[in-house]
Amino acid sequence: MAQGYIRTDELPQLIPVFPLDAAVLLPRGRLPLNIFEPRYLNMIDDVMAGDRIIGMVQTLGGDRAHPPLARVGCAGRVTSFAETQDGRYLITLSGVCRFTLGQELSSPAPYRQVRADYDLYAVDLQPPEDIPFERDLLLESLKAFLHRRGMDIEWEAAREAPADALITSLCMALPFEVAEKQALVEARTLTDRMTALSALLQIDEAGRRDEDDDRSPRPLQ
Repeated sequence: MAQGYIRTDELPQLIPVFPLDAAVLLPRGRLPLNIFEPRYLNMIDDVMAGDRIIGMVQTLGGDRAHPPLARVGCAGRVTSFAETQDGRYLITLSGVCRFTLGQELSSPAPYRQVRADYDLYAVDLQPPEDIPFERDLLLESLKAFLHRRGMDIEWEAAREAPADALITSLCMALPFEVAEKQALVEARTLTDRMTALSALLQIDEAGRRDEDDDRSPRPLQ
């Protein structure tokens, strides 16, 4: 059960959305955000006075002022809120349920709002799956991925974390491209997301290997 919601019809059908590329939210994930733009400060004021639900969604490029939105986002609930002395909001969104974007509504509000259809992702409201997966193989690929970028994580925690927590945190935190992040968001089940994550790590490793081969000296003819 995610954030106290049991059925999709308990979630608000009209939600504000925060378009932010490469910063995705997944069910049961936690996303810290630093809010400073006036329109999004306004959005936080409004949601804190209501159900505290915000839809995180990536864009499809195009007009930077009003870009088209990806077809699937994730609704999150504000579970932590603080205001800084210079007027920013520091919030944490906890992922509740993914949704398919419906009609975008015209509104006098400065931020964007859409109709959200959660039915395709009702599984997000169920307890997390405990799926079997090759943890050692995943962590080996992950270690190579992070090493190439000069990054590191708490490996003991990664070895002990439940499958859902580990896969969700990696999918949200790793520096994949926008389209790759979107593929992880849209993966229907945790098993599907695990498969997609493993594939992305392996594709990266193969690409780096090809680059190394290209840089290797060639024998004189």
